[in-house]
Amino acid sequence: MSEPGDSRRNSIELIGAKAGTAMPAEMRQALHLRGLVPTSIENFSKQELRAYQQLMSKSTNLEKYQFLAALRCLNVNLFFRLLLNHFRDIVPLIYTPTVGEACLCYSHIYPFLYPFRTSVGLFITLDDTDCIDTVIDNYRRSMPEPIDPEITVITDGSRILGLGDLGINGMGIPIGKLQLYSAAAGLNPGRTLPIVLDFGTNNEQYLNDPLYLGTREHRPDDKRFYEAAGRVISALHYAFPGLLIQFEDFSTEHAFGLLEYWRKRTLCFNDDIQGTGCVILGGFISAVEQAGIPPKDQRVLFVGAGSAGVGVAKQLIDYFVHEHKIPQPEAQAMFWFVDSHGLITANRGDTLPHHKVGLAREDNGSTQCATIEEALEFVKPTALIGLSTVYRAFSEKVLTRMNEINTQARPIVFPLSNPETKAECSFEDAMRCTNNRVLFASGTAFPEYVDPETCQVYVPGQGNNMYAFPAIGLGAVLCKPTYITDTMIYAVSKALANSRSADEKAAGELYPRIERIRNVSAELAAAFVTQAVREGLVKEKHWVDVVSANMPENMQPGHIDGLFSRRVLGEVKTLMWSPAASVEQYIVEAITTINPDET
Repeated sequence: MSEPGDSRRNSIELIGAKAGTAMPAEMRQALHLRGLVPTSIENFSKQELRAYQQLMSKSTNLEKYQFLAALRCLNVNLFFRLLLNHFRDIVPLIYTPTVGEACLCYSHIYPFLYPFRTSVGLFITLDDTDCIDTVIDNYRRSMPEPIDPEITVITDGSRILGLGDLGINGMGIPIGKLQLYSAAAGLNPGRTLPIVLDFGTNNEQYLNDPLYLGTREHRPDDKRFYEAAGRVISALHYAFPGLLIQFEDFSTEHAFGLLEYWRKRTLCFNDDIQGTGCVILGGFISAVEQAGIPPKDQRVLFVGAGSAGVGVAKQLIDYFVHEHKIPQPEAQAMFWFVDSHGLITANRGDTLPHHKVGLAREDNGSTQCATIEEALEFVKPTALIGLSTVYRAFSEKVLTRMNEINTQARPIVFPLSNPETKAECSFEDAMRCTNNRVLFASGTAFPEYVDPETCQVYVPGQGNNMYAFPAIGLGAVLCKPTYITDTMIYAVSKALANSRSADEKAAGELYPRIERIRNVSAELAAAFVTQAVREGLVKEKHWVDVVSANMPENMQPGHIDGLFSRRVLGEVKTLMWSPAASVEQYIVEAITTINPDET
């Protein structure tokens, strides 16, 4: 049994290690480090300067990804200070597009990303599900701080971004997303848990790769998959009752199946289905306002009908129903879908998967469209939305024709697939082919476009899920609703559209600028909490009392408007985690976390 003094020394060693070159002289003395480390005692600003210089010295984005992964394990406080102070530069390195490149070779670089025996999350095999309590106990024992996780991102790697089945290599996605939960919305990084269900892979490249670190088996059938996944989710819910579970990058059928079964049984949501739809709706609301035609005259053509496409479409339909009072059947009739076989119709002649049945048109007569070009001529869309993962599916011919069709309105073009190698078109192509008239938002980041004749600079909209999922997560973790409803997600979309500043609106931008992400996330989380209280589903009495006593004056009964009070926003901001700004603050906060009895 360890003595009390041992525990105190271990705490000092842990805190000192994370303080690095900023470790105070007194702590160095207590750890007998005189003569063993450089004598200079730095402040956090110098640490950050050195780290940024090292980051920028790396020649490739993958090398930068590896540097940042190692830095996070070495000094989490420095990692997040660096990220927040260089947000626009670093986000593409820890998430899309670089995370896609990292996932493709994750088994090859994993040993060099993290120190040996450092727990970066859970890797759960099918066999592990029979002793899942032991796995969770191992996780608890591995953590340096005795606190339970409050959010997990869980994947089985079967449909990573637009890259397909990557198996265990998909672990880079939960890790990356949880870093964004902390950076963008202030969830405590020490209370986040990445999980990959290592249930095998159907990717022969990895099965034959001698360095692949995952289970070398083909994926199980549906029955075994759902049983095993169910054991994991049930065990997580039992061990951590307040845990928010975010499902990520499962195959389309499993994504819908898991969400449908679990959404009212535990606190959870699926970012591909709900988060993507949420953020795209926020930008779409802004685009419809600027399009120049009545909302009821919009005709929306989707290219791609997987889980993300269906999720987005559902929320856009809800927008026309809730906001513009268009009856549900009429709103749904404003949407058409193209998959790999062409326009989805009831009489196309093939058997449609369950999630596509409700998308099939029955008013096409004998007309069938095998290509996007044919569908474009048949539908005459005002909005073209891509979630196909087919690079340049929106060719110059398609974009030019969209411009010609929409002479009375500004065409809406949203190529949402990522990474960039899967994007349906670029911002430059969309601007050139529409004479700069396009209302544009993409899933991956594109550079600004400079008109070669006028030299005017145009800023692309990016429908990045980062605008939505961190705020949904923060709101759910704070108020702990019984379950997450579609109307809570809708309120976040409305708040996202409302969050644009006067300058952003004047410039015609569809989304707030990414540099304001922390404030935007706080506003969206406040809208989520307010809507959850309105629906009577909040467990935390504090939030029920605060929201009920501070309802916005212009809030209409029964209307989902994404509004919130300043009091609720202030409470949310107060509870958002931030990295310590000084070593003194860091040490006090670390001691409070590790040994609360000493404070």
